[in-house]
Formats: sequence, C-alpha cells, structure tokens
Amino acid sequence: MTEIPRRDIRSASTFGWRPGLRALAVAAALVAAAIACGVDSSGSASSGWPWGTDSVPPAEFAKELAGATGTDTPVVVCTAPPLLYRIGHVPGSVLHGPASSPEGLSSLTSWAQPLPRSTNIVIYCGCCPLSQCPNLGPAYKALKGLGFTRVRVLLLQQNFKTDWVDRGYPMER
Repeated sequence: MTEIPRRDIRSASTFGWRPGLRALAVAAALVAAAIACGVDSSGSASSGWPWGTDSVPPAEFAKELAGATGTDTPVVVCTAPPLLYRIGHVPGSVLHGPASSPEGLSSLTSWAQPLPRSTNIVIYCGCCPLSQCPNLGPAYKALKGLGFTRVRVLLLQQNFKTDWVDRGYPMER
C-alpha cells in the first residue's frame, strides 16, 4: 500500500484540494447525506410537502440575500446533516441538524422559541432531491406550529451543490 504524504492530507483538510479530489469528496458526502437523511429504499421521503406556496427559488433567494438589510434580513436555517453544512452552506445560515431526527427538531424548536413570530425565516436542506427530503417537512411544520407567520422553504430541487453551489450563488465554509 502506498503511503500518502502528510502534506497532501493537510492540504485536503483545508480545502486546498485539486478539482478532481474535491468533486469526489462532494459526491461521497452527497451519498452519505442521502443515507443519513433517511431516504427509504423506494426513494420516497417520510415527510410530505406542507409548505405549499411558502417557498422561494434559489435565484430569487440569492438576490434577496444580496440586497437584504436591517431587521427584515432573512434568518436562514439549514436542516441538513452537519457534514454537509461543514462542506458549505448559505452565508449566515445556522445549523440545527436533520429535522427528521428528534435531536435536530428539538434543537430547531429550542432555538426558535425566543424569536419574534414575524421573523423572516428561510429553511433549506439540500441533502438529496427535494422530492425525497425528510427534513424540510418536519422543520416547516414545527416552525408554523410555533406560530411563525413568515416561513419559506428554499427550493433546492436536486441538492445544495447542483442548485446553489454550481450556479455560483454565495457560499460559506
């Protein structure tokens, strides 16, 4: 077995990867996230689509974020597995973990309790195709159940990488 020089390992940990290695790492993370998200073998998600028209497409949301000022700036909540958040996320977003898990849902509701019910909240996941995401439905229902009147879902149809990163929208690590 060939030993990998420490220099290569160190540069990978600081995202100094070559493009091929970065793509492989992102692909592996997406597969791991789909498994972690609880998508069953039939490909269907355990949650429904309760948000109706309370949604925003990526291009529109990127413009909104770029021009946001003051108290109406959206509060962005990531409901994806922590691994995906660490790889990259919408700037300024907060992580509460998968809302399909009791821990993630508890973290989200505890965090939201002190916020004004008129807070402009946008939730997103991006772990897998939107049609299979088990995290957005529970997060949306929980926030609406707490009385929040301005909750929207960021419509990442395929995943965060395809619908946000690859389109050049802002990202933080």
